[in-house]
Amino acid sequence: MNIAILKENASGETRVAATPSTVKELIKYGLKVSIQSDAGLSSHISNEDFINAGATIIKSKDELLSKANIIVKVLPPTLDQIVLFQSNATVISFCQTTRELDTVKALREQSVTALSMHLIPRTTLAQKMDALSSQANIAGYKAVLIAASELGVYMPLLMTAAGTIRPAKVLVIGAGVAGLQAIATAKRLGAQVEAFDVRPIVKEQVESLGAKFIEVKSDSEDGIGEGGYAKETSEEYKKRQEELIEKHIANADVVITTALIPGKSAPLLIPKTMVDNMRNGSIIMDLASENGGNCELTKMNEIVEHNGVRINGIVDMARLMPIHASELYAKNITALLTYVLKDGQLELNLKDEIVSESMYTHLGEITNEQTKLAMES
Repeated sequence: MNIAILKENASGETRVAATPSTVKELIKYGLKVSIQSDAGLSSHISNEDFINAGATIIKSKDELLSKANIIVKVLPPTLDQIVLFQSNATVISFCQTTRELDTVKALREQSVTALSMHLIPRTTLAQKMDALSSQANIAGYKAVLIAASELGVYMPLLMTAAGTIRPAKVLVIGAGVAGLQAIATAKRLGAQVEAFDVRPIVKEQVESLGAKFIEVKSDSEDGIGEGGYAKETSEEYKKRQEELIEKHIANADVVITTALIPGKSAPLLIPKTMVDNMRNGSIIMDLASENGGNCELTKMNEIVEHNGVRINGIVDMARLMPIHASELYAKNITALLTYVLKDGQLELNLKDEIVSESMYTHLGEITNEQTKLAMES
């Protein structure tokens, strides 16, 4: 079978879906690997690096896709790429299927089988395939470094001849993979860190990293969703949550927000009124900007200032570390492919949890229920 690795053409996208290491592994599993020319340059992988690993470099996108049985990307395929896909080909990439409906429709009409790395179930067996976690880990790390470099104060406590310098105060909202990495990184830099999450179960993880856990007391299981994700909370909970966050955000030098509910708009946690009460010179790093942002003033892929507060809405901060981001994503992709490959052929067992949950189009049909509902609404 022929697998094609497409070059990412979206502005600012630096990642690639394969590395020389994963090319070698895919060839061992019986695949012929073809890569669009210069696909790895932004990740500092040359065409020669891929050729030495056993891949074929093809300049023409049309030629590359004309024989491809499997197409692998980072971002969802574009409409002009989809029309070149062979019917019955399989494409694997990130795709928020309930939001990117034009892409889903085009794949269905082209009779392409599509699997989204957004939909990989959070199970022990699928851990190696969990690209959301691998990229979120990088984003949480990078967000702290960017904030630290732009902040007008030191991160750590310093004892100097001129007096004592207090540590910066960092508030992390959302203690998932990105949030926990942000906490760990901020603590390494010496900051005083607080963290909030709607799931009380993460309290132990937060405290084990040296941060103070801010908790909304509740007798119910508000905010606790399936697979380790957060879910929508009640109005009463939201009101108490807002009051608590407002109290702590006013004293923070850096606020890092990571709260996302899969397939939905990001919950609004920081309204304009809260930003108005923040310290002049403080920074908000909104890692939920792709889905609208956790801050009311966030603008996707922009950095804005409001009353001296800088709000960073840059999407996919993992792309700012392209070498490791590509390396990890390529490993996630390869783990999924080798799981479904048998004797060099794809065997997509629709009764398998990983296959059925990550698949959203197959044989001209939309197979994911949430995507179907979004398409019909």
